[in-house]
Amino acid sequence: MSYKNAKDVLPQALLRQLWQYVEGEALYVPRRTERRAAWGSESGARREYEERNGRIRARYAENATLEELSKEFCLSVETIRKIV
Repeated sequence: MSYKNAKDVLPQALLRQLWQYVEGEALYVPRRTERRAAWGSESGARREYEERNGRIRARYAENATLEELSKEFCLSVETIRKIV
């Protein structure tokens, strides 16, 4: 995420309105809902977790215990339980 100076990108009238609420502070402007990407879709994290969870489920189907999976995947037993 990059920062831009509001003075450089907003019309003067809108900048004056913003000053009524915030002045001299950073302001986050979220993306519109329809333009938001799903969590992890751009970084590839979602795909990596889905693949890992698939491997965990497959090992569990092969009768691996929760404790074994916890050690193998470096996750808590509680997290493994949620995945399987």
